[in-house]
Amino acid sequence: MKKILGALTILGLLSFNAFGAYPSKTINIIVPSKAGGSTDTTARLFADTAKKYWKDAEFMIVNKPGAGGLIGFESIVRSKPNGYTLGLIFTPQLVAHVVAKRAKYTLKNLKVIGNIAEDPGIVAVHPSSPIKNLKDLAKLAKEKKLTVAVNGIGSDDFLAAKDFEKQAGVAFNLMPTKGSTEQKAAILGNHIDASFMNLSQMLSQHNAKKARIIAVLSKKRAKLLPDVKTSQEQGFDVYMTATRGLVVNSKVKKDIVDKLVDIYTKVINDKEFQEKCEKTYIFLDPLNSKDYTDYLNNLQGVTQKVYDKNPW
Repeated sequence: MKKILGALTILGLLSFNAFGAYPSKTINIIVPSKAGGSTDTTARLFADTAKKYWKDAEFMIVNKPGAGGLIGFESIVRSKPNGYTLGLIFTPQLVAHVVAKRAKYTLKNLKVIGNIAEDPGIVAVHPSSPIKNLKDLAKLAKEKKLTVAVNGIGSDDFLAAKDFEKQAGVAFNLMPTKGSTEQKAAILGNHIDASFMNLSQMLSQHNAKKARIIAVLSKKRAKLLPDVKTSQEQGFDVYMTATRGLVVNSKVKKDIVDKLVDIYTKVINDKEFQEKCEKTYIFLDPLNSKDYTDYLNNLQGVTQKVYDKNPW
C-alpha cells in the first residue's frame, strides 16, 4: 500500500510540473518580420527583461516574415492555446489583412495582452537624393515613375504611401518588402527613390547622415527630430503610426493570460527595459488589454473605410 501511495504521490508531482506549473518550458514569441528590424528588437528586449522576473523561464524569438506579416499572424492564431506561444503583432497590417479578406483569422481569434510601443511614420531617401521634402517628392513623381518601398501590402507604410499618392496626384512604383531590414538596405544602397517606413527604423541612419528623413507623418514634430517638418507642415494631411503589442491565441486559459498580463506589466514598468528601449529608439506606448483591444477594433473600422474606397 505504501508503495502504491508513493507512486501516486510521485505521479501527482510529475503531473503538476507538466500541466500545473506555468511556465515550465520554452515560450516562443512569434515575430511576423525578419530578424534585425524594430519589431524583432522589441521582442528580444521584452524577452530579456521577462527573464528577470521568470528566472526559470526560457524565451525563443521565432521570426516568421512574409506577406506583410500575414504568415506570422496566422501562425499565432494556429498555435496551441497553452500559453507557450506569444505573438508580437504590428498595426495596421494585422487588421488590414482582415478587411482585405486575406486573413484566416479575425480579432476574436486573439487575446490581447497589451501594447508595448508605437512608431510614427516617416519618409526617407538616400542623402544624395535631390528630394529634400514632400513637395520635391510630389514634383519628381510627376516627372517620372519613382520606386518607393513599403513594408508589404496593407502595411502602415503602404496606406500612407497610397494616401500621399492621392493627395499629391501621383502614382508610385510601390515595392513591397518583407520588413524594414530590406527597406533600409534599399535606401542605404541608393537602389530606390524613397521609402515610407517608421521613425525607429531609420533614425540612427539619419543621424549618421547615411539616410535623410524628409518628413514625419504626424501633426507634431518628433522630439528626437526637432528639425524635420511634419507632413502637415509641408501641406499634406498624411498621418500614420504603427503599434506593436503582445497577443496570444484567444483560447488560452484565463489563469495563464493573467500571468502573461502580469509579466507584461512588470516588463513595461522595468526601468532597465525603458532605458534600453530609449537607446534603441523604441517609443513606449503602454496600453492595457482592454484599451489596446478597443484600439484594434476601432482601427479595423477606420481601415475598412479606407479599403472600401481604395481596395488593394
